[in-house]
Amino acid sequence: MTNIKELYRLVTIISLFTIFIGCTTSNKSSRDLKNEKSNYENIFAIKNVNIIPMTVENKVLQNATILIKENKIVSINKSIPDDAIIIDGKDKWLIPGLIDMHVHNLSSGSFSKGFPTRGSTLNFETQNLMTPYFANGVTTVFELSGRVGHFSQRDEIESKKVIGPRIAIAAVIDGEGNEIVATTPLEGRQSVRNAKGLGYKFIKVYTWLSPETFKAVIDEAKKQGMKVVGHIPNAFEGKAAEEFFIPHFGLIAHAEELSKQTDDYSYEKAQEFARLAKESHTWLIPNLTNMVAIIKQAKSLESVTSLPSLKYVHPLMQDKWVTSNSYNKRATPELIDYFQKQADFHKLIVKAFKEAGVPMLAGTDAGISGVVWGFSLHDEIQLLVDAGLSNEEALATATRLAAEWLEINDKVGTIEIDKFADLVLLDENPLEDVSNTSKISGVIVNGKWIDATKIKTMLDHLAKWNNDNKERYLWKNRKNL
Repeated sequence: MTNIKELYRLVTIISLFTIFIGCTTSNKSSRDLKNEKSNYENIFAIKNVNIIPMTVENKVLQNATILIKENKIVSINKSIPDDAIIIDGKDKWLIPGLIDMHVHNLSSGSFSKGFPTRGSTLNFETQNLMTPYFANGVTTVFELSGRVGHFSQRDEIESKKVIGPRIAIAAVIDGEGNEIVATTPLEGRQSVRNAKGLGYKFIKVYTWLSPETFKAVIDEAKKQGMKVVGHIPNAFEGKAAEEFFIPHFGLIAHAEELSKQTDDYSYEKAQEFARLAKESHTWLIPNLTNMVAIIKQAKSLESVTSLPSLKYVHPLMQDKWVTSNSYNKRATPELIDYFQKQADFHKLIVKAFKEAGVPMLAGTDAGISGVVWGFSLHDEIQLLVDAGLSNEEALATATRLAAEWLEINDKVGTIEIDKFADLVLLDENPLEDVSNTSKISGVIVNGKWIDATKIKTMLDHLAKWNNDNKERYLWKNRKNL
């Protein structure tokens, strides 16, 4: 098993190599959106809609009317102003905007060696990167590989230059290989302080931290008022699980962080992890999607090339996922078997965490090969249901609970008066069949109404741009970009 784990680590390192894509805003879709400024200022009323508020009680309001003004929900079942734009919600279902708690967005940069005054050489349209999110009803994301470019993207969205999700950003602190490296507890503490000074609100601990530095980073983050998400460092393998389940390590980024710590994939082991997580108040992102995608592409690249959503992926990434796919190139029957055992264990982890009452959040690792931004969250919600959550519980992982962990639950995550109008209008009831989250009639994101026709137009534009630029963005030529 040890050799298989080592191979898996190598594959993971290669697959997570950071790609730099940037954020200019010059193409037609961006101009069109900017010229629609009035859309942000309109008053909208959705009439005769069934509201699934996703509050703790979650009492469905049938045939209700909801009023939105200046990016806020201002009333439910009250009078409608004469100047309101009416949206017909008859026989439709309204849910809060969805939240993906584990994404890796592309941002600007260069592959070739530069000089001190040279900026990014690889720059692309922020709108193209963000369209797949809101097209799938994803109105908030948690960026878990934060870089300077992500702040720029976040600000473009906040200023309404770009339509896209709200972005929370975590700084990655690692023992090697990442932008912020800390090899001692002292360096770890200073790295946390530096990250706070740069504007980060969250810290992500990563795989190659030493146990001592891992604990120092978490302790310093607590002192600085920053929440911690991340990986369980490899250095804890062979140690008691109590060593890494520590207070203020608030959120584990993958269920596989637990499966890599043991060779015992029994339900009893899953229960032990759940008990320790509950004691330390550590929540979990099961992230079932990434392992399912990894297994599929390890077996065959057709799982990538046949993805209906692949056309919405930037052409450089399309080419990388096919021509430089480390999961597929390094796959062996033994490695695939190891992946499958992990995936099966992750379902047991979900069951055990539910049984223990440990909160779980929906996150997909969007951006790794085979996991497409926006589209992947519907897959994750379905996989959580398959693993034992009810439809309502699975929806809560991508709405109310996610907002609670991010500490923005006073603004998003449920449908309540005075919260932001981040809403998804569905054609069918997701409480009856959770796959209905993908049957989108329209989305209100950051106060802007985008109906299904406009969503399709923007997706078609994105797919055409990607297809037209395939020869320009080949992975083998990346150092020339």
